[in-house]
Amino acid sequence: QVQLVESGGGLVQAGGSLRLSCTTSGLTFSFYGMGWFRQAPGKEREFVAAIRWRGTSTYYADSVKGRFTISRDNAKNTVYLQMNSLKPEDTAVYYCAAEHWGTATENGGINYWGKGTLVTVSS
Repeated sequence: QVQLVESGGGLVQAGGSLRLSCTTSGLTFSFYGMGWFRQAPGKEREFVAAIRWRGTSTYYADSVKGRFTISRDNAKNTVYLQMNSLKPEDTAVYYCAAEHWGTATENGGINYWGKGTLVTVSS
Protein backbone atom coordinates (compact mmCIF):
# COMPACT_ATOMS: atom_id res chain seq x y z
CA GLN A 1 0.00 0.00 0.00
CA VAL A 2 1.47 3.29 -1.13
CA GLN A 3 1.48 6.12 1.38
CA LEU A 4 2.65 9.71 1.11
CA VAL A 5 2.58 11.50 4.45
CA GLU A 6 3.15 15.24 4.66
CA SER A 7 4.30 17.10 7.75
CA GLY A 8 5.63 20.50 8.73
CA GLY A 9 2.64 22.70 8.04
CA GLY A 10 1.40 25.29 10.50
CA LEU A 11 0.81 28.95 11.19
CA VAL A 12 3.55 31.44 10.39
CA GLN A 13 3.76 35.21 10.01
CA ALA A 14 4.40 36.82 6.67
CA GLY A 15 8.11 36.81 5.90
CA GLY A 16 8.68 33.65 7.90
CA SER A 17 9.76 30.18 6.84
CA LEU A 18 8.49 26.62 7.00
CA ARG A 19 9.89 23.32 5.86
CA LEU A 20 7.49 20.68 4.62
CA SER A 21 8.42 17.02 4.49
CA CYS A 22 6.78 14.14 2.66
CA THR A 23 7.78 10.64 3.64
CA THR A 24 6.74 7.81 1.35
CA SER A 25 6.30 4.07 1.72
CA GLY A 26 5.14 1.26 -0.51
CA LEU A 27 6.84 2.52 -3.65
CA THR A 28 10.34 2.56 -5.10
CA PHE A 29 10.97 6.20 -4.28
CA SER A 30 13.92 6.67 -6.63
CA PHE A 31 11.70 5.70 -9.61
CA TYR A 32 9.35 8.64 -9.03
CA GLY A 33 9.37 12.29 -9.81
CA MET A 34 8.08 14.09 -6.72
CA GLY A 35 6.10 17.28 -6.55
CA TRP A 36 4.28 19.69 -4.30
CA PHE A 37 0.90 21.14 -5.18
CA ARG A 38 -1.35 23.43 -3.18
CA GLN A 39 -5.01 24.32 -2.96
CA ALA A 40 -6.25 27.52 -1.43
CA PRO A 41 -9.87 27.91 -0.28
CA GLY A 42 -12.17 28.32 -3.25
CA LYS A 43 -9.41 27.72 -5.77
CA GLU A 44 -8.23 24.81 -7.86
CA ARG A 45 -5.18 22.79 -6.91
CA GLU A 46 -2.06 24.23 -8.50
CA PHE A 47 1.50 23.13 -9.09
CA VAL A 48 4.16 24.53 -6.75
CA ALA A 49 7.44 22.65 -7.24
CA ALA A 50 8.81 19.33 -8.48
CA ILE A 51 12.02 17.35 -8.65
CA ARG A 52 13.06 14.54 -10.99
CA TRP A 53 13.99 11.11 -9.70
CA ARG A 54 17.72 11.85 -9.52
CA GLY A 55 17.22 15.31 -8.11
CA THR A 56 19.16 16.86 -10.97
CA SER A 57 16.20 18.76 -12.37
CA THR A 58 13.80 20.97 -10.44
CA TYR A 59 10.75 22.95 -11.52
CA TYR A 60 8.92 25.83 -9.85
CA ALA A 61 5.78 27.83 -10.33
CA ASP A 62 6.58 31.45 -11.10
CA SER A 63 4.79 32.53 -7.92
CA VAL A 64 7.30 30.71 -5.69
CA LYS A 65 10.50 30.90 -7.72
CA GLY A 66 13.35 32.30 -5.63
CA ARG A 67 11.47 31.72 -2.36
CA PHE A 68 10.82 27.96 -2.28
CA THR A 69 13.33 25.13 -2.70
CA ILE A 70 12.48 21.50 -3.33
CA SER A 71 14.90 18.70 -2.49
CA ARG A 72 14.84 14.96 -1.95
CA ASP A 73 16.70 12.29 -0.02
CA ASN A 74 16.34 8.99 -1.83
CA ALA A 75 17.91 7.12 1.09
CA LYS A 76 15.11 8.37 3.37
CA ASN A 77 12.30 8.15 0.78
CA THR A 78 11.52 11.76 1.58
CA VAL A 79 10.98 14.97 -0.36
CA TYR A 80 11.18 18.42 1.20
CA LEU A 81 9.90 21.88 0.44
CA GLN A 82 11.74 24.75 2.08
CA MET A 83 9.51 27.82 2.01
CA ASN A 84 11.03 31.21 2.77
CA SER A 85 9.67 34.76 2.62
CA LEU A 86 6.17 33.42 2.99
CA LYS A 87 3.25 35.58 1.93
CA PRO A 88 -0.42 35.46 2.94
CA GLU A 89 -1.23 34.28 -0.60
CA ASP A 90 0.83 31.14 0.09
CA THR A 91 -1.89 30.03 2.51
CA ALA A 92 -3.20 26.67 1.30
CA VAL A 93 -3.27 22.95 1.87
CA TYR A 94 -0.02 21.60 0.45
CA TYR A 95 -0.06 18.15 -1.15
CA CYS A 96 2.80 15.83 -1.92
CA ALA A 97 2.59 13.99 -5.24
CA ALA A 98 4.43 11.18 -7.00
CA GLU A 99 4.65 10.42 -10.71
CA HIS A 100 6.32 7.25 -11.97
CA TRP A 101 9.35 8.28 -14.03
CA GLY A 102 7.70 11.64 -14.61
CA THR A 103 8.23 15.27 -13.74
CA ALA A 104 5.30 15.49 -11.29
CA THR A 105 4.40 18.93 -12.62
CA GLU A 106 0.87 18.23 -13.93
CA ASN A 107 -2.17 17.13 -11.95
CA GLY A 108 -3.12 14.65 -14.64
CA GLY A 109 0.16 12.76 -14.53
CA ILE A 110 0.23 12.08 -10.80
CA ASN A 111 0.03 8.47 -9.68
CA TYR A 112 -0.16 9.04 -5.92
CA TRP A 113 -1.21 11.91 -3.64
CA GLY A 114 -0.74 12.62 0.03
CA LYS A 115 -3.57 13.88 2.19
CA GLY A 116 -2.10 17.33 2.60
CA THR A 117 -0.80 19.64 5.29
CA LEU A 118 -2.20 23.09 6.00
CA VAL A 119 0.02 26.16 5.76
CA THR A 120 -1.42 29.42 7.05
CA VAL A 121 0.48 32.68 6.60
CA SER A 122 -0.78 35.62 8.63
CA SER A 123 -0.25 39.22 7.58
